[in-house]
Amino acid sequence: MWLRTSCEMSFEISVPTPFILMLRLRSGRQQWVASDEYMLTPIIPVMEFTDGYGNLCQRLVAQPGPLTIYTSAEVMTADYMDQSPGAPFVDIEYLPDEVLSFLLPSRFCESDRFGQMATAIVAGKALGYDQVKAIEDWLRNSIRFEPGNSEVPISAVEVHARQSGVCRDLSHLGIALCRSLSIPARLVVGYMYGLEPMDLHAWFEAYVGGRWYTFDATQTELRSGYVVIGYGRDAADVAIYNQFGPPVSPVVKDVRVQLLEKRHA
Repeated sequence: MWLRTSCEMSFEISVPTPFILMLRLRSGRQQWVASDEYMLTPIIPVMEFTDGYGNLCQRLVAQPGPLTIYTSAEVMTADYMDQSPGAPFVDIEYLPDEVLSFLLPSRFCESDRFGQMATAIVAGKALGYDQVKAIEDWLRNSIRFEPGNSEVPISAVEVHARQSGVCRDLSHLGIALCRSLSIPARLVVGYMYGLEPMDLHAWFEAYVGGRWYTFDATQTELRSGYVVIGYGRDAADVAIYNQFGPPVSPVVKDVRVQLLEKRHA
């Protein structure tokens, strides 16, 4: 399907403030970015770079006064999200080098704390995809999804203690459970068509059967309409903006995902 995504944020800056942004989409296995727009008001110098996870990032120094950032893109996404029940576990020695970091504990995914629990959740499941699906089902049935109820990221241990969280929090716990079984897992942030209430969304991917697959415990079933902005070990790697200096928060954050008329790719 063809989608138009957009995100607008406005800030009130008091002193010169460095920002690192992650707001530009990139094409990948299940999405093609046909066009995009990126506007800053006022116009200020921006430098773009690619981080260690392949995400497109922008650096700038905002001057005192109002700052508005607007991005939009037209994206073709896959009609169906790839799923592969029975896809096998990949032995550590055969994992690609770039996947290895997604096996390790990270700031918000303390995978070294969940080995016994993960083993119980996946008992009787075939190694690989079916284990991750069991984790996704357990999250959906055991952890309350409460959209809009968290301003700051919390760790997998905290999510388990609270028994509730936003999409990012459920993903952190899913990632920690996967990694505790030596299944590489990563956080994804982006847009989702039809999400209610509309906002940026987070889900996770696991590496089985020689590739990454999508899992989302906040939805009853996996469907098309996911648009990726960035990948990382956890929320610390995929913030849509990092700001350095006196704290500032968006005055306005407007996120939209619209279905476009059919067209030829």
